[in-house]
Amino acid sequence: MNSSQSYRIAVIDLGSNTARLVVMVARPGYAYRLEDEIREVVRLRQEMSPAGLSEAAMSRAIATLRLFKRFCTSTNVDIILPTATSAVREAANGPIFLERVLQEVGLPLRLLDGSQEAYYATLGALNEVPMSEGLVLDMGGGSIQLSWVENGRFQHGTSLTLGALALAERFVRHDPISDDECQALAVEIARQLGSVDWLKQKRGAMLIGVGGTIRNLARIEAARQAYPLQNLHGFVLTRDSVAASLAQFCELPLARRQRIDGLQSDRADIITPGTMVLLAVLDRLKLDHLHISLGGLREGVFFERFWQHLPYPVIPDVRHFSVLNLARSYDYLKLHANHVRFLAGRLFDQLVPLHGFGPAERELLDAAALLHDLGTLIGYEGHHRHSQTLIDYNGLPGFTPREVAIVALLARYHRKGRPDGSPYALVLQEGDEMRISQLSAILRVAEFLERGRNATVDDVSVSWNDAELHLTLIADEYPAVELWETERNALPLLEKAFRRQVRLDSLISPGEWLPDPGRGVVG
Repeated sequence: MNSSQSYRIAVIDLGSNTARLVVMVARPGYAYRLEDEIREVVRLRQEMSPAGLSEAAMSRAIATLRLFKRFCTSTNVDIILPTATSAVREAANGPIFLERVLQEVGLPLRLLDGSQEAYYATLGALNEVPMSEGLVLDMGGGSIQLSWVENGRFQHGTSLTLGALALAERFVRHDPISDDECQALAVEIARQLGSVDWLKQKRGAMLIGVGGTIRNLARIEAARQAYPLQNLHGFVLTRDSVAASLAQFCELPLARRQRIDGLQSDRADIITPGTMVLLAVLDRLKLDHLHISLGGLREGVFFERFWQHLPYPVIPDVRHFSVLNLARSYDYLKLHANHVRFLAGRLFDQLVPLHGFGPAERELLDAAALLHDLGTLIGYEGHHRHSQTLIDYNGLPGFTPREVAIVALLARYHRKGRPDGSPYALVLQEGDEMRISQLSAILRVAEFLERGRNATVDDVSVSWNDAELHLTLIADEYPAVELWETERNALPLLEKAFRRQVRLDSLISPGEWLPDPGRGVVG
């Protein structure tokens, strides 16, 4: 693929329970964004017998794949990457089904073996959640994949037939599930997990979870908490939460499970065995939590193409790239944003003795500086609020929920208003109110020092005493617009945040500045 050209890339994942289509708009190695997604419950594994997939299940799958193909054609998708997983590979008539799909739909489904399925799920997770060493658990409808990661790379993976639909088909006959069925499930889960010899050596290791069951459990917990962010990047799901959900599922009949906030209603009939598997994995690994990844197999297949120029298709610095990717996806004003970032960094560094912050806060300020004007794509009026919304809804892979909230708030208050973190109180920590106030003040000053969007102010020098902050602007010409705008719009917040009166001046005085007669002059 030409790295300077944008492509529309579709990935089809035909799983045991659901078929999914995602469409990414991507400029390889530069930026990507999810443009569309279609999910259809196919239940391909339902009523699978020794003879293979049932005719009804194959018909449902083929009809869905035909619709996916037509959608890709009508929306001018450039590349389609279609895959199939455990139900097809375990079915006796799997090869016949693949041939039917090719002949009737025109899609050459790539059948992934267990190790490949584990590998792609791991690629998807590692491009979202930074992890040097640990495990990735991918929970699907037909199987689960447990993968070991070392030095940021997939090492090996094991596939087990512990998918939510597979277990429900085998063991669950009552609604809600009976005690005997729970016991039989627990025995089978323990038997299969016990067959993974290397798992017992990984107790205490970091765990990333992907797949529909895990995402639904995270959404249920988010609903319980009234979680303030609009996506689950960086969400941490606790063992206690999983156990509480399992108790709820075992008690409620299907009709009431379908009404649980955060749970997709079409997953309510198979969520119980899937939850039991996750709880068993956490207990076996002696873990009290896992990290959620929204990226999985589909994203892993995509990233193999997107990062094809890298030695290994995982970005080394997930956090840095996630900020750049969001900025690029919304056509940020690169020169302006980078100069605001530079000026904010200079102010931050010189004010360290007053605010006492370190590299962590500097990184959040950098991110907010690059993203603060994203909202202008929606509309200039209120663009500070639009920027907050875009950061909140898109999230920042690699960042914690607290960090995303802080970046969103810094963008929100880069222009006007008194910083208020209360909407994100659930994820913020003690001391963040002052942190957000001081960082917002720094960013707002930097923004108005670059008000003309032409880098008139080359640098800023800061000095202070107990009563006063003194900012001296360094420029080749008198920065009239920047001084005027900063005085009016930014200094009050800076004075409040640092409890000092602020004096602002320039190394070049108005008398020394002779305007170029060929340039417009602000009167």
